[in-house]
Amino acid sequence: MLDNLPVLSLIALTPLLGALIVLLLPSARSNWLRIAAIVFTVIPLALVLWLFAVYQPAAGGGEYTEHVTWLSVPLNMEVLNITFQGAIHSFKLEFDYHLAVDGISMPLLLLTGVVSTMAVLASVHIRKRRKTYYALFLLLLTGIYGVFLARDLILFFIFFEVTLIPMFFLIGIWGYYGREKAATRFLIYNGLGSAAMLLSFLILITTLGFSAVDGSNILFSGNYDVLLSNLSDTNAMANLDTDQARYLGIFLSDNARWAAFLLLLVAFGIKVPIFPFHTWMLRVHTEAPPAIVMIHSGILLKMGVYGLIRFAVFLFPDQVHSWTTVLAVLGVINILYGAILACVQKEFKLVLAYSSISHMGIVLLGIASLEEVGLQGAIYQSVSHGLISALLFLVVGSLYERTNSTQLGDLGGLAKAVPFMSGILLLAGLASLGLPGLSGFVGEFLSFLGLFGSMKILTAIGVLGILFAAIYVLRSILSITYGPMPERFDGMKDARFVEALPMITLSALIILLGVYPSLLTDLMQHGFNGLLEQIQTRMGG
Repeated sequence: MLDNLPVLSLIALTPLLGALIVLLLPSARSNWLRIAAIVFTVIPLALVLWLFAVYQPAAGGGEYTEHVTWLSVPLNMEVLNITFQGAIHSFKLEFDYHLAVDGISMPLLLLTGVVSTMAVLASVHIRKRRKTYYALFLLLLTGIYGVFLARDLILFFIFFEVTLIPMFFLIGIWGYYGREKAATRFLIYNGLGSAAMLLSFLILITTLGFSAVDGSNILFSGNYDVLLSNLSDTNAMANLDTDQARYLGIFLSDNARWAAFLLLLVAFGIKVPIFPFHTWMLRVHTEAPPAIVMIHSGILLKMGVYGLIRFAVFLFPDQVHSWTTVLAVLGVINILYGAILACVQKEFKLVLAYSSISHMGIVLLGIASLEEVGLQGAIYQSVSHGLISALLFLVVGSLYERTNSTQLGDLGGLAKAVPFMSGILLLAGLASLGLPGLSGFVGEFLSFLGLFGSMKILTAIGVLGILFAAIYVLRSILSITYGPMPERFDGMKDARFVEALPMITLSALIILLGVYPSLLTDLMQHGFNGLLEQIQTRMGG
């Protein structure tokens, strides 16, 4: 039924249409605003679920791609005084509107659809400037979907930047007491990451982006497939004359590739975040409103993981192979640093923030393995952590609305007052520490398994993080739910339907992926084939 429609564009742009409709609705009609936001969040989820139902891993998603050239810019190189064989050659830079889906992006699209829908339901606690809030919320979704679908570097960069401005205002206007500082730090750190990304993309376009030679015209683009093709084709420059090859060879040097790789590592390392680029994330987790932290921790951090795999790993297999030990060490540092500091926090949101740092370290270990099982583990762990962290912050937001505190010392005995939310909190905590039968175990196991064959000692050290996870999770949750309950919590009401529905949905998915992991692993089955073949070929088998 949807085969003849531009499904990928509908997924990415439907929330943008929803944002425009929300802006046209009267501010006084708060129910209309909320219903419109929910509708335009559920529509992309429905499209993603349809895509999941018809997706064929063996085809690699190739049947679902949208590609048109939307801008072509002629560049006269006479300005740069560059001539080839005594003649001025025209360079033409093309920008493509290119969307596609494969086994790497498909699980993250599912994660985005689910978490965003749960987050818009959790936005019931928003009281002020609802029209602006929901419009920014939907604009943020357009950026996120676009990042996971874009296959042109410039288009990816545009969607990536679209996510920054809504997040800045969503934190700065609807956050808690330190919201302005948190929003500013978020924008500064991620802005620096975006600058590093743009510089790396410019290097990539001018080195690997040449797609054709037409007479005196040399075409360049940021098309991801062109970059991959030129990278894997050792004779990619065969059609260029000697002077042209000499010019391009300057930029195709190892130094340029290392520069581009390191810039991407910094850009996406800030987003993950990798230690020591993590401090901004702590403020966001503690100061942003719960529904936005669900989006941030559940989805936005995974944009960094996706960028590392899609661009840094796939486009620079030589450099990544040389840096596998460095990446693994950074992963272990993330795991232990985040876990140890989580054990001593007195603020529950900070416990969860440091826990996120630790769990992203496990993702780095999966990437560093450069093995199919490890890379699958990295994506699986990203999806699992997204669901678990979204559920934890959903419960935290509901508890804060009732208690006005997330300090562990101010809470206690809530299992008596709110047994349902306490049970959900315990389930999410057990999933976070990697209890078998829940999704957290599968992602951790696959990531550690992938690295174990090549780096046994680092893997063993990283596994210690699971022990610390048991300490900080059980310490925090038991102190909240058990023990004496303060008298001021007498009469506290348990979750309402609008809160219970997303809690049950996220809990069910965490259990489902824990007992039936092939739902995701089958999607990723052929996603890494090209990368692994490249690495084996370039590393001599």
